[in-house]
Amino acid sequence: MTVPGGTWPKITSRDEFRFLSDLVLTCSSADHTIIRLRDHHAGTTRFANNQVIQNVDARRGSLAVTVAFGGRQGTASTTDFTAGAIQDALARAERIARISPVDPEYLPPPDPCLFPVPATAKPETLAAGPVKRLEYANEAIGHCRMENLMAAGVVASSRTAVGIAASTGLFGYEVRGDARFSLTVQAGDATGWSAAAHRSIDHLKIQERTLAAIAKAKRGRDVCELPAGPYPVILEPAAVAGLLAWMIWSLDAKSYEKGTSPFTGNLGRAIVDERLTLRNHPDHADLLGEGFSHEGLPSTPSVWIDHGILTQLVYDRFTAKANRVDSIPTLDAPVLSSDGLPAQSIQELIKNTERAILVTNFWYIRPVNPRDLMLTGMTRDGTFLVEKGEIVSAVRNFRFHDSPLQALQHITAGTIPMEAVNSETGKMLVPALALPHFHFSSVTRF
Repeated sequence: MTVPGGTWPKITSRDEFRFLSDLVLTCSSADHTIIRLRDHHAGTTRFANNQVIQNVDARRGSLAVTVAFGGRQGTASTTDFTAGAIQDALARAERIARISPVDPEYLPPPDPCLFPVPATAKPETLAAGPVKRLEYANEAIGHCRMENLMAAGVVASSRTAVGIAASTGLFGYEVRGDARFSLTVQAGDATGWSAAAHRSIDHLKIQERTLAAIAKAKRGRDVCELPAGPYPVILEPAAVAGLLAWMIWSLDAKSYEKGTSPFTGNLGRAIVDERLTLRNHPDHADLLGEGFSHEGLPSTPSVWIDHGILTQLVYDRFTAKANRVDSIPTLDAPVLSSDGLPAQSIQELIKNTERAILVTNFWYIRPVNPRDLMLTGMTRDGTFLVEKGEIVSAVRNFRFHDSPLQALQHITAGTIPMEAVNSETGKMLVPALALPHFHFSSVTRF
């Protein structure tokens, strides 16, 4: 994002966004106008082979203007926040709208509302810079060096100003900050992995995460190979999140109405074990909830799966109106919980297990059949055989073919909700789960 003479000196403030949006609304000749701001400042420290290889900051900002004449829409954006550039973006959006076909699903912008004000930014994260990130990276590297292991990973922090304004009077603005840590530890051919994300950079638990990854890598050195087939499993939170994410992505109301969703016909019916409940918890201190969505809808607490029963679908505004859904739920801060007497740790699950495969994480999860949500993927960064309450050996990685709608029909036990972070799912709180059946289709050769 640039302005004449150099880059912006600071993140766009609420007053600045109000001024910019008022400028667009005053000049617009369209029936409806929406302005969206995203001003992102991120710093990343990368390390590999036990040394820091990159410590960089990046700034990206854009202001997007969408206008509509009747049902004809046009959008243009700019990275230059001067008055002339913004007026030029508005003019381009209007030209595009006038020659665009009518969108049969067009709706005017939402009416104004009071957005919740979650704690989306922490001062320590907003103030964090290269020195703080380097300190945390060196802490992880130091632990790995002491064990003669190799470390690779990332420490990152960011702050983002997000705004939305519309000709209806809608206005929302918030600064969102987050920090992330990811570490892969290598011991020969074995790897151990851990990751964290939090609003506060001081809550990444670098030492705890690093020691966990080191323990996985060391334990994975001596590997046995087991035949593919169905096994009882203990899925750690990252593995559970990998499956749950595909369930969440498949909750689209439009595909449900078309009959192409794996959930079609099951709204109000049991889809998983009755002990499982999925909620949106946008004000949870350990999640990355937001005050409003890209469409300008408030993020509110909601229940999506209630003791195994599907209660909500993901609606866009047009589909919600067509189905007379007045309040559109959001799912930006998922929490999956299990009823009963949950274990307090993964170690407690292991202790109470006669025989199972312990899975740290899945990667490269892809759909095989969207109609029944059959997925495939591979285990990664720590797969172990548990017998009589103890981990007895590392196991060569498996490829799996299974559907979370089948795998989660019955659970044996679960922990309290715990942090789950990976590159495909973002962040959620989910339990580690013991399942009686999970299908591994083949053994991998790496």
